[in-house]
Amino acid sequence: MTEIQIRTFLSVSPLSLTLPLSLSLSLFLSRSEWRQKLDTQRGDILTTEMKNNKCKLAKWTVSSILAGADILKFGYVTRSMPRSAGESIGHSILGTQQFIPKQFAGQISLDMSNAWGILRVIVDKCMQLSDGKYVLYKEPGKGILRIYKVPPNTFEDDADDSSEDEK
Repeated sequence: MTEIQIRTFLSVSPLSLTLPLSLSLSLFLSRSEWRQKLDTQRGDILTTEMKNNKCKLAKWTVSSILAGADILKFGYVTRSMPRSAGESIGHSILGTQQFIPKQFAGQISLDMSNAWGILRVIVDKCMQLSDGKYVLYKEPGKGILRIYKVPPNTFEDDADDSSEDEK
């Protein structure tokens, strides 16, 4: 008798409640409310995330589809305790929710043929540029992409510093 193995590929991404460093009591209470709402109103929290972070959710969904993931799982994450300046603390996973990537793409109105079209326009524009180093920048809150030419040695010092830290 042979055993049949079925592989399921999973893509996991965090949806986090982020609070500013100047944490007031009212914001701390909103964190507690977020934890409580997660049990009863998970759909509302996801809808709010879709409204506030559509680009991030679309990026994770497209990545899941391109990777051939069978399941896209979101983890609802929050800091374990309020953070003080410079203090590194842990996080808590409050819950998870999973979707089939192509179905979730439909829920957030993500059209893959449109995504490929956008990529094609970006690639065509980059092919028209002269040789050099560029930064592709999306304007926050706007549907505008900008391409900036930067000096050839830009970002290389950062790589040297991080390799020295690892030694």
